[in-house]
Amino acid sequence: MQRLNGLRLAVCLLLVLATTACDGPWNNPYPDAESENAIYYSSFRESPRHLDPARSYATDEASFTGAIYEPPLQYHYLKRPYTLIPATATEVPEPQYLDAEGEPLPADTPPEDVATSVYTIELEPGIRYQPHPAFAKDDAGKPRYRDLTEAEMAGITSPAAFEHQGTRELHARDYVHEIKRLASPEVNSPIFGLMSAHIAGLGDLRERLEAARKQLAPGESLDLTAFDFEGAKVVDEHTYEIRVDGVYPQLRYWLALAFFAPVAPEVTRFYDQPALKARNITLDTFPVGTGAYMLTENNPNRRMVMTANPNFHGQRYPSEGEPGDREAGLLADAGKPLPFIQRAVYSREKESIPYWNKFLQGYYDTSGISDDAFGQAIRIDAEGNPHLTRTMTERGMDLATTVLPGIYYLGFNMNDDVVGGRDASGLKLRQAISIAVDLESYIPLFLNGRGIVAQGPIPPGLFGYEDGRAGMNPVVYDWVDGEPQRKSIEAARKLLAEAGYPNGIDPDTGQSLLVNIDTPATGPEFKTQMDWMRQQFDQLGIQLVVRATTWPRFQQKIAEGNTQIYFGSGWMADYPDPENFLSQLYGPNGTAEHSGSNYANYDNPEYDALFREMRNMENGPERQAVIDEMLAMVRRDAPWYWGFFPRQYSLYHQWLHNTKPNGMLQSSLKYLRLDADLRAEKRREWNDPVIWPVALGLLSLALALAPGLWIYRRRERGAVRRTDRG
Repeated sequence: MQRLNGLRLAVCLLLVLATTACDGPWNNPYPDAESENAIYYSSFRESPRHLDPARSYATDEASFTGAIYEPPLQYHYLKRPYTLIPATATEVPEPQYLDAEGEPLPADTPPEDVATSVYTIELEPGIRYQPHPAFAKDDAGKPRYRDLTEAEMAGITSPAAFEHQGTRELHARDYVHEIKRLASPEVNSPIFGLMSAHIAGLGDLRERLEAARKQLAPGESLDLTAFDFEGAKVVDEHTYEIRVDGVYPQLRYWLALAFFAPVAPEVTRFYDQPALKARNITLDTFPVGTGAYMLTENNPNRRMVMTANPNFHGQRYPSEGEPGDREAGLLADAGKPLPFIQRAVYSREKESIPYWNKFLQGYYDTSGISDDAFGQAIRIDAEGNPHLTRTMTERGMDLATTVLPGIYYLGFNMNDDVVGGRDASGLKLRQAISIAVDLESYIPLFLNGRGIVAQGPIPPGLFGYEDGRAGMNPVVYDWVDGEPQRKSIEAARKLLAEAGYPNGIDPDTGQSLLVNIDTPATGPEFKTQMDWMRQQFDQLGIQLVVRATTWPRFQQKIAEGNTQIYFGSGWMADYPDPENFLSQLYGPNGTAEHSGSNYANYDNPEYDALFREMRNMENGPERQAVIDEMLAMVRRDAPWYWGFFPRQYSLYHQWLHNTKPNGMLQSSLKYLRLDADLRAEKRREWNDPVIWPVALGLLSLALALAPGLWIYRRRERGAVRRTDRG
């Protein structure tokens, strides 16, 4: 066989490189067959623990549960403030009030005179579940996959692997079944405690279920269809009612969460089979809903895939929104059937830098902005407004910012002898610290401007929040030239002296007052933050001792009331009602005594009385007046230093449309539309392989080897000629 010389080898390699380059980007992490398809690509960092709607309560799980399950209500995609609209229900239900004898009461009846509130939910007919083997039936009309054996499970790794799939219409009993599941000791729903305080008879149902569970044989599960209770009842095939003790207007918000989505009894019976549990095929891993999508692949260590539900009941893109939405192109798809995207692939990315690089290459369709990437993506102008950098603009990126319905704050333990209490000493000390800690510098230094200073516990976008002078905290700010201005450090020192600590000196020791701050913040970047925090306290002459610890240990200290000041805690809204935030300072929710969410252990009887009045009121001037009175109290008492409301920055590629952040939607996937052709074009443009350095290197190698090969070949020929003569 004739040997290839170096030049021929180089030419062949160049041909291989040229041929490969024609196939598209070499760094594409997805199959080439997907390149032209309208597939949405995103990621997740932590593997979802629970996809069972009665158990799931984590943000990273909501991307999936929110797309798969349909509670009766949902939030309007475009309108602000957040507005409830029907999902599977025909309308947003209004409560019917009843007296102690069960007789109807007028809608304007005072809350204290209402014994029961009845919410009647009527469902749209014709809604069907996604295809699933739980609904498959044999020729006799019986469940096809009941009492599955190990042999029958051979090769089955997901519900999609079963040969037969079925469906059925959504019934009212499915919603009632899910409400019963909230009380089931086999489920352990995280909202049972809260709901049992409102839904009539839910606590009693739990006791009955616990007693019944003790009578079950090993491996046997509770049949919730055998238990009725007054709090949730089927009226007819498409109607059910929920009964609430007294008045609880916030129930309507809960009806937009997956906790109140339907779960068919056939599904729970299907997943209760030991042969399925042994393969981790459960409601926690393969949810079953009526929503726009269904989970078709669940590999939590690699990727998760959702596919459009072929039985989805035809919701349409909204035809109205806020002022400016039409100009922003957000109403271009008005009235069109949802969803637009037929498949969504979520890949696991444990680190932010690889994720960011793939986003820039066009392999993810949207991205947040980590601290590492902030300077590459965003520039801040002289007025503090964010803009895309030239690099992002040249790539056609869109930037959306929104203030999330949440708050991060610095809290004081009101049970502490030094920083706590409602006497003049503790109160003025907290007020002085609130003035001294300059959040206006903290936000640009450590958050890249992604936050706005909070004047109280209620975030923008929720009823009760007021902007401008009406919403200012007068304890910490003065109104100057049309905007709030933080009081001077001299004002803080004056308050400190009135608290009994002139120049920060503790009269009991004659030394600087020493206070402790607990935080779960660890690592170099958090050390810088804590150094900054020490400097704020130094202005008052107070010595701050930072006690950094792990998150579990931090939580334990909070639970035990073993803190003075704590930092690193916050609250994100479950629902857009001021009650959700004001409850964090309600006395009976105190963490140390009642294991509640009031970490500060704030206990003010006047505030608590107003809270009980406010939570049962409908939004309106009267409720706003009560809220204003409550805010004045907590601003004065300062159990929290009112921190900041987080501002979310989101980047979208130019091929992704209908992007409007919504802090209350659990999933916006069904509203998104993308241009797959444009994406494929940009991927090729941004990832075009540069092969000339490789080609030049190979050519240089060939030229370098050529003289040696020529000499070697001459010697070989000479040896052959001598052999022939011999």
